[in-house]
Amino acid sequence: MVLYSPHQIETSDRQPGYIGSSSVSFRQRHIGSSPDAIQQMLDVLGLPSLDALIDQTVPQAIRQKQPLKLEERSEYAALTELKKIASKNQVFRSFIGMGYYDCITPPVIQRNILENPGWYTAYTPYQPEIAQGRLEALLNFQTTIIDLTGLEIANASLLDEATAAAEAMTMSYGLCKTKAKAFFVSNACHPQTIEVVQSRALPLGIDVIVGDHQTFEFDVPVFGVLLQYPASDGTIYDYRNFVDRAKAASALVTVAADPLSLTLLTPPGEFGADIAVGSTQRFGIPLGYGGPHAAYFATKEEYKRQVPGRIVGVSKDVHGKPALRLALQTREQHIRRDKATSNICTAQVLLAVMASMYAVYHGAAGLKNIAENIHKLTVMLAQGLKRLGYGISSEFFFDTLRVELGDRSLEEIQAACLARKINLRILDESTVGISLDETTGVKDLIDLFEIFALTEDLPFTIEEIGASLSDLPVGSQKLQQNPSLQIQNSLIRNSGYLSHPVFNRYHSETELLRYLHRLQAKDLSLTTSMIPLGSCTMKLNATAEMMPVTWPEFGQIHPFSPQPQTRGYQILFQQLEAWLAEITGFAGISLQPNAGSQGEYAGLLVIRKYHENRGEGDRNVCLIPSSAHGTNPASAVMAGMKVVAIACDTQG
Repeated sequence: MVLYSPHQIETSDRQPGYIGSSSVSFRQRHIGSSPDAIQQMLDVLGLPSLDALIDQTVPQAIRQKQPLKLEERSEYAALTELKKIASKNQVFRSFIGMGYYDCITPPVIQRNILENPGWYTAYTPYQPEIAQGRLEALLNFQTTIIDLTGLEIANASLLDEATAAAEAMTMSYGLCKTKAKAFFVSNACHPQTIEVVQSRALPLGIDVIVGDHQTFEFDVPVFGVLLQYPASDGTIYDYRNFVDRAKAASALVTVAADPLSLTLLTPPGEFGADIAVGSTQRFGIPLGYGGPHAAYFATKEEYKRQVPGRIVGVSKDVHGKPALRLALQTREQHIRRDKATSNICTAQVLLAVMASMYAVYHGAAGLKNIAENIHKLTVMLAQGLKRLGYGISSEFFFDTLRVELGDRSLEEIQAACLARKINLRILDESTVGISLDETTGVKDLIDLFEIFALTEDLPFTIEEIGASLSDLPVGSQKLQQNPSLQIQNSLIRNSGYLSHPVFNRYHSETELLRYLHRLQAKDLSLTTSMIPLGSCTMKLNATAEMMPVTWPEFGQIHPFSPQPQTRGYQILFQQLEAWLAEITGFAGISLQPNAGSQGEYAGLLVIRKYHENRGEGDRNVCLIPSSAHGTNPASAVMAGMKVVAIACDTQG
């Protein structure tokens, strides 16, 4: 069904067509100036045409000589084609984990934030007078993170968990009072985090030591350490002794922690962590083949001036009433430039808003209930797999199991998974990982048991497996008796969290809907006005562009899904890379950078590597105009370069 009016619209000679017809281009719908408005502006400038304006403003030497070889389509045609591409992705049930989990996006959040231009078209909140709504939502995000991690200050989001860990490394390096140049990373961290930390460390001359925290003796001077909590394979380690030894060695401790697990586990701040980082993806944010998701960064009050990214603070307005604004901005790239704490700019505000409202909607009790249900199902899974003769590597776990296959065939298990459209994490030829999440139910457990039993005739019932658990739904029945948590008594959380009234008021859809509307009404977005500020954050977010984001064929794909299941994404990437290559004139394109700041950093690393490959690694001076965006000099420093600012005239 095409939900467009069939009636012909009033158009000028330059804009013929019907609403929704293929003859109406995307450009005609979204370039806001009408021919009359364009002519009025040209008259003010004393110019006869747009071509004349371009002739006077863009030098001929850099003008595009030929039209771009890009096909133009209507929104309807583009969405139809995109649906065909999406259909080539296969949505499997994912038990891969590794920091990415399927979750339930509450419909009230999906419809009223993710799909609402009042939230996704608003400008960066540099002007607090027109951004009080988003600033309050981000303050809620910071409060959520502070409460869950047990630390004293948090920022308003970063790009992803891996780069947040890298930011923690560079912050620790900057705070180091010794001459140590090494950073220890536990091999229990997610592999993608380890790789990003290693990449970030190289241009700064930092030596990354990857090893087993249980055997590391601090015989090498290190300025910091990175731990995963729970570990990537699901194990819950008691890090307190290791943290004490790190402190004795004058090393700062960073813990990459799953925020949902922290509703049950002792928070990092309570066992001595200096920094906590992680992803809030499982707080209602779709998988999206790896992003975008909002990372978090929390630390101690004493380190607040070294924190990367935005921080929302409480201030007063001109009438003396409480008001919110971005705080401690002298740390940031738009002011400090090459001396900034990071090149991070706007980060992932929309996703941070969603995650914060997920916490607001569920509250402390709701989040804990979700975590307990996931953990109980994981305990049931472990018990059933043991009955089937499999080994479970970890005595203590939250939502992830490391399963030892013994003499069982990995190929047979993979074939059984494929038949049920299920993905597991393959650790090696004799070990697999299974991570459960908010969407997991008893039916999923039965499927997993049948996969590992290689038969549908199980030697036990699900009720028998769950006999030691309570309050877990099995069809219409309830399992009896009390649960036995597979968490060390010493690491069971005793402290409270999310006690602020905002996390205890809006637990019905109508209450949250009204709260979101009140916040939205305080902000300036494209729903109320044009925003005449040119910047890297001013992208066109047309409705047709936002719709596919929530299609399950795109939104429910795990980033480590086998490539044959993601052919749609591969086609999408190839097309986009080809289009961008045509637009930019370059031979190749990378879609990996997660933001403009990360793109320029990646580009500077390419330049650095180019000179090293030519035997000219000493060429490390980067010339940057004083008019350039603040991320430019900040990125150059991160790439190990020396910044030399070039003065500009009044025209920039």
